[in-house]
Amino acid sequence: MKCLRPSRSALGYFLAALGVVGTLASARSQALADESRFIDHSLLIAPEYPCTWPSYPFPRFQISRQRTIGPDSAYNVDVLLIDGNTGTQLDVPPHSVARPDLNREKSGPLGLAYTDKIAAWQFGGEACVVDIRELLDQSPNGISPLVQPAHVERFEQQHRRLRFGDVVLFRSDFSDRYYQPLPAGRRFIADILDRKAPGYPDPSPECMEFLATRKVMTLGTDSASMGPLPNLAEPTHYAGLKHGMIWTEGATNLGALPPTGGFYCLLAPKHKDGPYSEGRAFSIVGGDLPRRLIDACRNERAIDLSPTLSPEFPVTSPGVRTGDHRQTYLKVDFLYSDYLDMWHHGHLMDSMSGTHLVPPAFALPPDSQAIPYAPEVRGWLEEYEARFGKRGISSLTTEQVPLDWTCGEARVIDVTSLIGTTKSQEWPASPEIRIDHVLAFEARHGQLNPGDVVIFQTGHTDKYFRAAPADAEMWQNPLTGKAEGWPAPGPETIHFLKGRGIRCVATDAPDLGGVDPRRALMTYWSLGTQEMVGVEMLVNVGKIPNNAYFLFAAVKVRDCHGGPGRAIVLY
Repeated sequence: MKCLRPSRSALGYFLAALGVVGTLASARSQALADESRFIDHSLLIAPEYPCTWPSYPFPRFQISRQRTIGPDSAYNVDVLLIDGNTGTQLDVPPHSVARPDLNREKSGPLGLAYTDKIAAWQFGGEACVVDIRELLDQSPNGISPLVQPAHVERFEQQHRRLRFGDVVLFRSDFSDRYYQPLPAGRRFIADILDRKAPGYPDPSPECMEFLATRKVMTLGTDSASMGPLPNLAEPTHYAGLKHGMIWTEGATNLGALPPTGGFYCLLAPKHKDGPYSEGRAFSIVGGDLPRRLIDACRNERAIDLSPTLSPEFPVTSPGVRTGDHRQTYLKVDFLYSDYLDMWHHGHLMDSMSGTHLVPPAFALPPDSQAIPYAPEVRGWLEEYEARFGKRGISSLTTEQVPLDWTCGEARVIDVTSLIGTTKSQEWPASPEIRIDHVLAFEARHGQLNPGDVVIFQTGHTDKYFRAAPADAEMWQNPLTGKAEGWPAPGPETIHFLKGRGIRCVATDAPDLGGVDPRRALMTYWSLGTQEMVGVEMLVNVGKIPNNAYFLFAAVKVRDCHGGPGRAIVLY
């Protein structure tokens, strides 16, 4: 990544005089950062990788550039066609458990436990790595070697008895070895289905039943699926999902984890009525942080901060001018399951649908070549650079953003007092979150520390995230000047937060820019130039207690200028 640093401006000297540039963390926070480290367990999603199930009629993953920085746009805007069975993914009970109203043999209440209904604590827990590497490639072509209860019992003899709050991870190193660009990547799934290669190792139905006796609710595998081939996929799925289990499919790099003690988590977009979802898996090892987060999950202390994704909800911007809208979120049905009375489906969606990441490359060009901005935007850039120094460049897209940038101590700054402070004759306008609002927060709650995640509580999404036709207050009315915009930080505040060592700024508003396009662009230029990221469109921020830890991860899509994901806090 390349990023030009802004030159020292009058604002920079002012901040230095305040003593905010280069502020050190407290000894405790610094020690925690030194000792704890994040490990990514997610497969890279890209068109030339075997990231989707290859059988007909499953759709292939696609990313398209709806807009790129230039005369028509100040931003890079991407659209995704993505199925929940893509890359590293989450399975939940309705994948195999039928709805109760169907009154079928496999019907039950868990047939309604979709991705938008799973409690946030269940996404994480203590990683318990069951080493099954001896099974890799030890079977005939097209057939999966089975993980049996004896393999789990061996783990318990070597380490400890499994219990509620553990995340059992089956490590075969399958994805580490075989997840490669095509055509070599056919070995990952396609060659197994064609009976040209041994199947991936997976647990038997009896193994799932055994884990249920230990009250294990969350699992993971570095195989392409939790379902043994050729004919035990559904029996194994149902054996676990009927108990309310959820799991990761397509994890990777499990060898970087110790057998016990690490914190593991899978965060996935919150699709309405989704039986599965593309996701992002990671772990945290070392220091005190893993124990703290494991304890929170084991005791069910978690809050979900993401709104539900659905075509009926205002999850993307409608824009102001005709034709400026972002890709609406669409459900794409492609395969009907008669037994479940459910369509398997993917989504056509803007990469900034719902809770999402804002990487530096969203608003910054990748190099220093002159950009043919529209005349109005060229004027804004001249104004910006006169005040804040040279606008940066960046090729830091979503998959390159370090996981520890979007996770940290939650520092919630309540800015709801700004609502109603603009004049209607000046609309469209957003109340500006200024440096003095941050300083007032610090005076009451203590100084921000490097690595903290600053979350602005506006209350906007909680109040206005409503299904159509009651959805206009979320985006449309503020953008068109029929209502006041949501509070948003200006570029000065972003520079100030960088001086505090903040990497990630989040909001429960639709975005961090606000409704004034000039001011919004300067805020995003500042975020990118300062090598900071944003997390936008949260909910439930007012419910975050003190001493909570914020976790967000975006789906690992290569060269993506946004990134749908899931945000939670553990406390």
